[in-house]
Amino acid sequence: MSIVQRFSKIFFYLALFPAVIVLCAWQGWAWWSWATAPPAPKSSTGETSDADKTVQIRIPPGSTSKQIGSYLESAGLIRSSNAWDLWVRWLNTQNKGVFKAGTYELSPTQSLKEIAEQISQGSVVQISFTIPEGRNLKQMAAYFESQGFFPAQDFLAATKQIPRDKFPWLPSGLPHLEGFLYPDTYQIASGGITPKAVIDIMLKRFEQVALPMYQKNPQQIKLNLLQWVTLASIVEKEAVIPAERPRIAGVFTQRLQKGMKLEADPTVEYGLNIQQTVDQPLTFKQVKTPSPYNTYLNRGLPPTPIASPGKASLQATLNPEKTDYLFFVARYDGTHVFSRTLAEHQAAVAAIRKQRVQQNQGAIPQPN
Repeated sequence: MSIVQRFSKIFFYLALFPAVIVLCAWQGWAWWSWATAPPAPKSSTGETSDADKTVQIRIPPGSTSKQIGSYLESAGLIRSSNAWDLWVRWLNTQNKGVFKAGTYELSPTQSLKEIAEQISQGSVVQISFTIPEGRNLKQMAAYFESQGFFPAQDFLAATKQIPRDKFPWLPSGLPHLEGFLYPDTYQIASGGITPKAVIDIMLKRFEQVALPMYQKNPQQIKLNLLQWVTLASIVEKEAVIPAERPRIAGVFTQRLQKGMKLEADPTVEYGLNIQQTVDQPLTFKQVKTPSPYNTYLNRGLPPTPIASPGKASLQATLNPEKTDYLFFVARYDGTHVFSRTLAEHQAAVAAIRKQRVQQNQGAIPQPN
């Protein structure tokens, strides 16, 4: 081969090299564009299609970026975990991106970049939970465990840590937070569901809703914060019909002022960790069982609230009905019979028991 031919061949390859580079770059860019594009196109009809439906995916704490890529690819949210790895390396280099644990609502119509940004920003799903009025700590703990939030025992242990540094208005000497976790519906980030986080958000709601009521409203009977919440919790457990709350609060207020025992069944139930029913009321033995919470045996209020009172019961306790009633007994429809004297009360109890016996007898088939 002559020198001219050799140089011609060299020039040919040199001329071909840029074309090869361009071709490889084009192929690489084409693959990258495909790999980072949404796996499914958005519906062009305006109607929701399977492709438009979101997917909830949980990123466990401590997950590596490579594991996250595998989760996303397996869920059909990205086309390539390799492309995810490349993107993450660039993100870590350029933006120091950190992916946050939690539950995310993602769509296969999102690009890889959009998904990465959502997870790096911690835009997690908001979880809702509801604590009705009158629930105690053990009931809350069982609820949280049933929802898969955390073990019941973890929650109960956390309620014994009184955060007075953050909520200095909490009464001193509390053994637990019974009564101060405000009953309401809450939204919390899925990545932050811990006993402490739940407790903090509920105490904050008490601080926002209940505490101003106590600080601003005049009281017919002088109660400190702990006494107010404790009495309101008993009213909450006794009242079924909203209209009766102020009257029930009035009866308890009268008894306290006269130095009488409250004799409230819910305090006995709380102390013994039981719950009476229509068919299984408290027994004489249970009522006579000693407990700091037994208001049949002990005068005054129990040492702590027995549940979380709602706004209506808290307000009724601040402004109880002025009444000369000193007793009440529950009917079987949720209402109560109120009495001024012990004799009237005993007669009402006997009448209600007789009615119950007649109802039970009427429910038993009679022989032919």
